[in-house]
Parts: sequence; C-alpha cells; structure tokens
Amino acid sequence: MLDIARSVAEQAGRGLAERYGRLAATEIERIGRRDVVTAADRASEELIRRELGRVTPGVPVLGEEQSRAHGAAVPPGRVWIVDPLDGTVNFIQGIPLFAVSVGLVEDGRPLLGVVHLPALGLTFWGGPGQGAFENDRPISVSPTPLLEEALLGTGLAYRRNEVPDDNLGNLARLGGRVRDLRRLGAAAVDLAFVASGRLDGFWELHLAPWDVAAGAALVRAAGGRVTDQRGGEDWLHGGHIVASNGLLHEALRGALEPLQAL
Repeated sequence: MLDIARSVAEQAGRGLAERYGRLAATEIERIGRRDVVTAADRASEELIRRELGRVTPGVPVLGEEQSRAHGAAVPPGRVWIVDPLDGTVNFIQGIPLFAVSVGLVEDGRPLLGVVHLPALGLTFWGGPGQGAFENDRPISVSPTPLLEEALLGTGLAYRRNEVPDDNLGNLARLGGRVRDLRRLGAAAVDLAFVASGRLDGFWELHLAPWDVAAGAALVRAAGGRVTDQRGGEDWLHGGHIVASNGLLHEALRGALEPLQAL
C-alpha cells in the first residue's frame, strides 16, 4: 500500500509540474473570499481517484475536491484520504511549496502517508512502525528540547475574519517565545517538515482530514507526537492539530489560546 501511495502521488505530481506556471486565468476559480480552486486541483484528484480505484478497488477515497460538494465525513474501515494539491495559492503564485498528499487511515488511525513536493523533487513517505523517509533517506524529528529554541510552523484559515479561533492571537503569543515562526501555506508540507526535523513543531486550526492525514502519519513514523490542541486524538476530524518532536509538545499546547468553538 505504501508503494502504491508513493507511485500515485508522484504520478499526480508530474501532472502538476506540467501545469505549474502555465495556468490560464480561466482555469482558476474563486470559491470564497480568499480560497480558490484550479483545473490542476481537479485533474490531479481525478488521476488519484482513478489510479487508487484501479489498484485498490475495495478501499474508498476521500478527496478534497469531491468532498467540497458531498461532505468530508470519514467512513469506517480503511480509507484513502487525499489532497490532490495542497498549497493551491502557492501553486498559482509560483511559490514551489505545494504538495500532493496521500494518506491511508483505518478507523481514524493513520497507517501510512506520502507527501510529494513536485517542484522541489522531494517525496516524504512512511508510516507508524515502518519508519519515515525523504526520497530514500531515513528521517526523524528534531532533538530540540525547549520551546524557546524552536522553529514552528502554523497556518491561517481563509475565513479567519469570519470564525472564532482565528489563530491570529497565537501568532503574537508564540512569536515572542520561540526562535521563529514560519507560515508555509500548505499543512501537508508543514507536517512533512516536522517529520524531517526542519520544523520543531506545527499547529493549525480549521483544518480538514485531507490536510493532515498523510502528514500526521509521517510525524508519528519519524518519532514525533500528534494530538488535537486539547491533547486528545480528534486531530483528524476535529479541525485542530498540534504536531511536534514530542519533547516540546506540551509546552506548545500550553502556550496556545484556549479554543472557543472548535
């Protein structure tokens, strides 16, 4: 299954690479005040669904684009959870931090994940009990022990001016305590970077299952820790996640603003 996920993610990535920097204005659709979707997103998901359906016909596929119309509930049993293009705005703007994300979960438990960054030629893959890899190199989370020494990633919801728990206060709270913050624009990339030790931790609010399924599997495979913000296991469905090297996990969770509505 891991070989299948990697092959499909890299195949979809080749399709994205062919369209990177070549999208026409008519191929970009605005679906909210800030959110967009492109013809590349849809073509990538169609390819992933077709290939996974062909080689694993009994396993359902939950993908971002189809779920916009039909809902994002994760069914029981084994399920592929995919984001065909995480970091769409980066993709449109010519910023190479975008990814294909393919995860496999069973009853909400991560089994494996692949995060492929086609513009950078990087593929992160692995799963709990199987180890984690960047291309063919084993990776692990960082050894950073203190929040004050940490480089953290986070993100902001497109509807941040319309929802509680907008995460803006956390930027101010953490900005004065940590070494620095990064806002990369793709949660799958953030999580892969935690798994590889580039980031020491990551948190974000208002996320969907396809944003985190693959990346969370990688973090756990690389020796890190993943919870929801309250310290529980509702990170796949609950809309909020904290991922870290484990050493500074509780300090990071404790520094965040209490959730109001999520």
